[in-house]
Amino acid sequence: MSSTPSALEPPEIAENGPEKIASVAHSAAPHIDEAEFVRLSGASEAQISALRTYRDLLTDWNQRMNLVGPATLPDFWGRHAWDSAQLILLAPEARTWADLGAGAGLPGIVLAILGQGREGFHVHLVESMAKRCRFLEEVVGALDLPATIHNDRAENLSRDVDIVTARACAPMTRLLGYAKPWLDGNNTALFLKGQDVASEIEEARSAWRFEAELLPSASDPRGRIVRLRNKIHARRS
Repeated sequence: MSSTPSALEPPEIAENGPEKIASVAHSAAPHIDEAEFVRLSGASEAQISALRTYRDLLTDWNQRMNLVGPATLPDFWGRHAWDSAQLILLAPEARTWADLGAGAGLPGIVLAILGQGREGFHVHLVESMAKRCRFLEEVVGALDLPATIHNDRAENLSRDVDIVTARACAPMTRLLGYAKPWLDGNNTALFLKGQDVASEIEEARSAWRFEAELLPSASDPRGRIVRLRNKIHARRS
């Protein structure tokens, strides 16, 4: 299923993105409440109910383990739900996803909620820490989500998926190592990243050959989404 990239080096970094994404990116991070999330995402009443349950479980478990910064929970709909849900706009036809370093379930749990009921939709939640897997199991079980939890390191696994994603997982150099077994040249990576991603990509060039496209984040104009469409290759030392 592999294909040879048309160009491997140097990596291309393009700043563009869908109009629907770019139109939300303002000079400051917009405040997004539940009603605005519904408007932006088109989520159904059942999906909103599931997201509320997820938020409540996240809030509860976050008191016992470090899943997300406590100060971010009041902004759940913008900081977490919409930040994750925007990926659906970039890959509306995708049915199978892998969330590497799934942690708190962002973006994977949100994607599973929004994809529930769609034929063939499934999310692989890959997390190496057993206690975080227990949290993910609680959420997936409570909401009967189309998701499988893998308690293992991402680089030890691979599955045939349409999209490989990650959020707050690792700097690009390490993240590409985790993602390499999952990217076969016929699928796409969408990594949610912060404002320093350009320097991360520059640093990653010393270890990897790849093509990267930067898209604006709809949830925070300082953020970026890194899109990779070709296989990545380790540089020879």
